[in-house]
Amino acid sequence: MVDLRLDNVSKRYRIRNEDATHHAGLINKLRSRLGRGKEFWALRNISLEVSHGETLGIIGQNGSGKSTVLKLLSRITAPTEGEILTRGRVAALLEVASGFHPELTGRENVFLSGSIIGMRRRAIHEKLDRIIDFAEIRPFIDLPVKRYSSGMFVRLGFAIAAHVEPDILLLDEVLAVGDTGFQNKCMRHILDLKRRGITIIFISHDLAAVERLCDRAALLHRGQLKGTGRPGDLVADYLASVEPIREDQPEDGDSALRIRNVQFYDETGLPNLQFRTGYPLRVDLEFEAAVPIRAARFRLQFFGIDNRPACEFFSGPDACLPELPAGRGAIEFFCEEVALRPGVYHVDVRVEEAEGSELAQRSRCALIHVGVGKSAPGAFYSPHTWRLASPVEPGLRPRSESSVP
Repeated sequence: MVDLRLDNVSKRYRIRNEDATHHAGLINKLRSRLGRGKEFWALRNISLEVSHGETLGIIGQNGSGKSTVLKLLSRITAPTEGEILTRGRVAALLEVASGFHPELTGRENVFLSGSIIGMRRRAIHEKLDRIIDFAEIRPFIDLPVKRYSSGMFVRLGFAIAAHVEPDILLLDEVLAVGDTGFQNKCMRHILDLKRRGITIIFISHDLAAVERLCDRAALLHRGQLKGTGRPGDLVADYLASVEPIREDQPEDGDSALRIRNVQFYDETGLPNLQFRTGYPLRVDLEFEAAVPIRAARFRLQFFGIDNRPACEFFSGPDACLPELPAGRGAIEFFCEEVALRPGVYHVDVRVEEAEGSELAQRSRCALIHVGVGKSAPGAFYSPHTWRLASPVEPGLRPRSESSVP
């Protein structure tokens, strides 16, 4: 059963070359406003189907048309061409805390915002306590929201929207609200909606969340649909389309060492930015030394898409490399089994002298994607073995030297 269908949908806007400065004359302003202006197609010939109970992630760079799709689905605007068909009730969470009035209390804004997004007053009464508890602001619910912190504000907004019970739910970057604990709560709630069979359209730049939440993904590029399929495959296509960082990234100051290039290789030995948990990864670090360097230590640092440190590989403290000759050279890093869980990671490279002072660094030199590989149900993957050992009888168990006879 198909809950949502887009059939050759296109959206066109007109961009007027209006001179809005105070120097423009009245005639020039009227001429610009009456003119047809330039055409801009935010979407072009999008055809897509979403089945009942499916979670579809829409990814793409800024300006690719993702938010335009949600605005069309939520009927904020109408398509210029094509047809959109939906089955059942549609609820959209495009902007957390939209419709809040700063002078009203949190409780009053629950009724106001809930009514705006389509909840009946009776339903709001029934869910009021759950909304307040979800937002974790019960002691402050009867204060005007203008006195709320930004975190309290968005938590209440998400809590209201999270308790709408639609057939189709549209989400646009809603997991970037509150602190880490509240984000995890939001994620669990969305997973619960998914288990209950609600059809979800999810837009996010958090590619790891798209992989975790979505059954299927769609990649948009400059208003056109580049493809649909497994989230991991589409994330890989998206990362491949991201413009790489130039090799001549400037360094701070006149350093004795410059990092010229950072190249990643996958388990097959080919240049790649796509890897799998528990499988090999190799990195070649090309450098240029102005003078011979007696000893240097190299660091590879991996950060999640939320910029939190994930792990670090360090060639020290005792394993200083041999003297680096002046001129160009390269250092090879090899990891037999990648411990990172599936997700997207930024990579930093740092080089230090033996005593710890920094020689060079390349921040965000790569954006890699780790896909599903060997099982990693916890926070990381750790290679290990199990074996059957011979049982030892209690009377024959060896005693430590410190034991008393």
